[in-house]
Amino acid sequence: MPDILAIALGGGTVVSEDGSRVGPRSVGYRIAAEALAFGGSTATMTDAAVAAGRGAVGTHPVARDARLARAVREADAMVADAVDRVALGRADRPLIAVGGGAFILPDTLPGTSEVVRPAHADVANAVGAAIALASGRFDTIAPAGAGRRAAIERARQEAADRAVAAGADPGRVEIVDLAEVPLAYLTEPAVRVHVKAAGPLRTRPA
Repeated sequence: MPDILAIALGGGTVVSEDGSRVGPRSVGYRIAAEALAFGGSTATMTDAAVAAGRGAVGTHPVARDARLARAVREADAMVADAVDRVALGRADRPLIAVGGGAFILPDTLPGTSEVVRPAHADVANAVGAAIALASGRFDTIAPAGAGRRAAIERARQEAADRAVAAGADPGRVEIVDLAEVPLAYLTEPAVRVHVKAAGPLRTRPA
């Protein structure tokens, strides 16, 4: 990932008594018992978002009031600030909203070109997986003398083949790590060879 910035904001984030402060406390996994939308007594950002009409979550209605409305404004300002810090001032990039608490975000945010909500985004928890490289690893024992070079070349090819099998583009696979570790106490000199290959995901059928 190019950069990661974490802020204390999610569906379980606790709203202060007057709504002027959002987080950093959270009810976490207890949201289904403690949030207002589930019949609990703790005001959370899920409740604020439901009251603002941003989603239908829970088993109990949540009335819109000044406290929850203020919490929504505070949360939006937190996200806008985070976007500005990550985007380094560029305002032409989309924001992809994923995860169970993504519905608390507004449909438009300063500093973004659009807010994108992919299908089934509520069950996604890492966009990084979608842009990560596909990789393959291979370990082998190679002779330290004659035949070493050929053995290493076979290991490189095997690692590359495994990366391709994992979905990497065959024409863009590279060896990103190659390590040789001498092995002692053997009758013949040998080294352990570890190779890792990686490449961008293949976008066209093989």
